[in-house]
This record gives sequence, C-alpha cells and structure tokens, in this order.
Amino acid sequence: MSDVVVIPVERGPEIDSRTAVVDVPADAIFARLVDPRRHRELDGSGSVRDGVSGPDRLRQGDRFTVGMRQFGIPYRITSTVTRLEDGREIEWRHPAGHTWRWELEPLDAGRTRVTETWDNTAGRVKLLYQVLGVARRNAAGIEATLRGLPSRVGGRP
Repeated sequence: MSDVVVIPVERGPEIDSRTAVVDVPADAIFARLVDPRRHRELDGSGSVRDGVSGPDRLRQGDRFTVGMRQFGIPYRITSTVTRLEDGREIEWRHPAGHTWRWELEPLDAGRTRVTETWDNTAGRVKLLYQVLGVARRNAAGIEATLRGLPSRVGGRP
C-alpha cells in the first residue's frame, strides 16, 4: 500500500486533475513520459498496453501510437504532443480532442510534485464520455497512477 496522498485539483464532467508529491526524481518520471514505449510503466489504470510506435523521445508536434484497452476492448490510438517543456511538462491530444497533461515540479531530496490532468473541454464526444462515465474512470486511473509511481518508477531514469 502506498503512502502517497493524492489531492484533487480540479474535477468535473470534462476535466479531472490530481496532484501528489512522490519520492521519485522528476527526471526519472520525465524520461518515461517522453518515451512512449515506457508509458505502460507509469500507468496505474491498466489501460495502456504494448504495441507502441513513434519516436524514442517525444518532442512537441510528434505523433505516437499506443495499444490500449478500455471496457474490455483492445484498440490502438495515435496522439499528438501539443506541449512540451523539457523536464517539467508534457501534454498530448487524443484524436477525439481531449488532452492528457503531466506537470512536474522538482522538490528537495529527489521528490517531485506531479500533476496529471485529463481535459475534455475541447473534446468532440462530450456527451458520449459523460454517458460512459469517462471522467470518473479517468480520475480513478490518475489516482492509481500517482499512488503507484514510487514503486513503478523509483529513482531509475
């Protein structure tokens, strides 16, 4: 069981953002975020699979494809990196218009404040996502991801 405390930053039917302080250096987390082949190592929701294609190191504007599984259905999705600040922030946009954003704030003693956000305010399938309870499912996934970072990432970049 993790002792990571996850705090809601913003939540609603179109956005969910959570933050936590973890005993993992920001560079170790960022190294996984910019390498789409390692996204599965971060994921606490169980939805990210293998079958990744794209560059070894993401840059703004890059596209990458990841195998996923939601509601028991496997699929592949290609996202586009829309923001990237080295070592601090990365965001990618899903074809349906929503984004996933990670913000990292290095703290003392190798700790990091991590904020993960799912934002569907520009999404194109809002009603469908509301009916399916996607925001609620994503909130649970974000919490599991943040709580599990120390054991899944540790201090290894």
